[in-house]
Amino acid sequence: MNLKKYLVRALHRLQKGPGYTYKELLVWYCDNTNTHGPKRIIKEGPKKKLIWFFLTLLFASLVFWQWGILINTYLSYNVTSSLSIGFKTMKFPAVTICNANPFKYSEVKHLLKELDRLIEAALERILQPTPGNSSENTSAPLNLELWNQIPLVLIDEHDKDNPIILDIFETNQTATGNETATGNQTDVSNDTCSHQGSDNCTYRNFTSAAQAVTEWYILQSTSILSKVPLHERIRMGYQAEDMILACLYGAEPCNYKNFTQIYHPDHGNCYIFNWGMDEEALNSSNPGAEFGLKLILDISQQDYIPYLSSAAGARLMLHQQKSFPFLKDQGIYAMAGTETSIGVLVDELERMGYPYSDCTMNGSDVPVKNLYSQYNTSYSIQACLRSCFQNHMAEICGCGHYMFPLPEGVNYCNNEDNPGWAYCYSSLRSSIKQRQICIDSCKETCNDTQYKMTISMADWPSEASEDWIFHILSYERDMSTNVTLDRNGIIKLNIYFQEYNYRTISESAATTIVWLLSSLGGQFGFWMGGSVLCLIEFGEIIIDSLWITIINVIGWCKGLKQRRARARYPDAPPTVSELVEAHTNLGFQHEPAAVPRDEALPPEPGTPPPNYDSLRVQPLDVLGADSDAE
Repeated sequence: MNLKKYLVRALHRLQKGPGYTYKELLVWYCDNTNTHGPKRIIKEGPKKKLIWFFLTLLFASLVFWQWGILINTYLSYNVTSSLSIGFKTMKFPAVTICNANPFKYSEVKHLLKELDRLIEAALERILQPTPGNSSENTSAPLNLELWNQIPLVLIDEHDKDNPIILDIFETNQTATGNETATGNQTDVSNDTCSHQGSDNCTYRNFTSAAQAVTEWYILQSTSILSKVPLHERIRMGYQAEDMILACLYGAEPCNYKNFTQIYHPDHGNCYIFNWGMDEEALNSSNPGAEFGLKLILDISQQDYIPYLSSAAGARLMLHQQKSFPFLKDQGIYAMAGTETSIGVLVDELERMGYPYSDCTMNGSDVPVKNLYSQYNTSYSIQACLRSCFQNHMAEICGCGHYMFPLPEGVNYCNNEDNPGWAYCYSSLRSSIKQRQICIDSCKETCNDTQYKMTISMADWPSEASEDWIFHILSYERDMSTNVTLDRNGIIKLNIYFQEYNYRTISESAATTIVWLLSSLGGQFGFWMGGSVLCLIEFGEIIIDSLWITIINVIGWCKGLKQRRARARYPDAPPTVSELVEAHTNLGFQHEPAAVPRDEALPPEPGTPPPNYDSLRVQPLDVLGADSDAE
């Protein structure tokens, strides 16, 4: 009951309102607020009142302007980077080692035989363009099927307005409008068309025939090798027992069995030490070369593919455990006949996530399907960019590129099944729009570890020691007393931590909610001499103003309703005294007395029961009474 009374009183209080007008409310606020300016407005004389009014308005505007700047700065979510140096025992990085040549030439020669004959004949035509000077006329006829799909052409630009395109194995033709030239002399161009005989072609220009031949050979060999099953490609590559001659980690011996084999499209068989997939990652006991990884490799340079691999050596990369090695982007070369020492320093990057940056913890919020997840590796932006490109190529070209993993249900591109794949691939690779889509879709990782390397090299072995070293290594590999190794195929690697100091580059919020509140309060106090209580007072007057406004609106609506009612019924209603006088003079008309219930006769058989709902009390007919009285 008490609660009901309290609610009724509260309702009456709400209906009554604050009890004063806008002017009274404003005067009350200025007289009682703790903000300095408004008090002077109502207490000073007319001139000072005007001055204080403008000063208060000016400083209030400055406060709101500064508040807008501060809030905008906070919502920009800027970060600051800090560098800290720590000391701890660290995990030794994963080390991936590959041969610069992906396959043994002796194993793939039968697949590349026709391609090699074509490139040799093309080189003779380039070096001896005069007809009849080349030796190909006396050899077996060339199979130009591969050539016609992706030919090499010469572009003569002495006349820039009318450049001449010369197919090395065909006659001259004048360049059309979609062909470009970049040099002042004769350039070599790689010509790819949407289909054979089409005018929709793309020309990639090279100022050197060496670059053009290498790119053309890689493109053609990609089509050939894409049809070879994976297990055959692994067999045709360099095996771990042949490539890794000696291994030592710290004071513990190791061998090729301590490496994990993966197939890399660019470099064939690659071997990863300390990948951490099946076993715990190894810790480095101490910094220094004596506590790192020491390897002796044989790259068998004499079995290189002549037109596919123009560089000789080992390709290696240091990376985190359980991450895929992208050697083409982050790998380094180790030269044959040298001892390469690599000192490692560690940088740990810690980025702040949303809303401070658009990074990802594990790639689960990235819209691109990670095709490298089949290796059970962690997310990286390189994997995302390549997966994005391969997905677009599978969607647009109908097949996938040999250098990247395949989406489900898609096959690798080749010239037989996909004659226009090279043109589609070249167009897609040069498309700025496609590149930007992938860049916008992929995200950096929030936490990353980078290995900074200091590299030094020396000839190895020396002339004084090479005889006995090559004898021992040849015997251990081939059980032969003859020397089967030479300086052109041997590489020694030393990989170690330079020191246990590591650098952590971490991000922190440049502006926090504490900074925002203190800055807002500082500006308000400096310009207006106010505090949080002043803001509460200002909020109170706003609530009272809204309260008064609502009550006035309600009153106006009621008045409008009454005015509409008076307009509908213009005659004034009778007063109480007039009604009483009418009743006294005219009297009432009564209904006949009803028969008592117990004296009523029973109804006749078949007679329906009376309808009691139709019984009504008849009101007094004032007009009828007046007529009867007359």
